Amino acid sequence: MSTMSLRLPDSLHEAARQLAQKDHVSVNQFVATAVAEKISALMTEDYLKERAKQGSRKKFENILAKVPDVEPEEYDRL
Repeated sequence: MSTMSLRLPDSLHEAARQLAQKDHVSVNQFVATAVAEKISALMTEDYLKERAKQGSRKKFENILAKVPDVEPEEYDRL
C-alpha cells in the first residue's frame, strides 16, 4: 500500500469526514472507496465503448426484424 498526500478544499474535506462518519468508516477508507468507484465507472465506460465497436447495425436490425409486431401483455405495458 502506498501513501498519497491530498489537498482538498475545506468544504469537500468536511463533507467526506461527515459521510465517512455516517458510514462508520475512516476518511481514508471513504476516499479510497470513492476513488475505486470512479475508476470502475471510467473503466466500464471504456469497456462499453470497445464492445460497441464490435457491434453491427445490420445484425441489430436483422434481430429486431424477428420481433413480432404485437401489443405487449397488460402487465408489461408502460
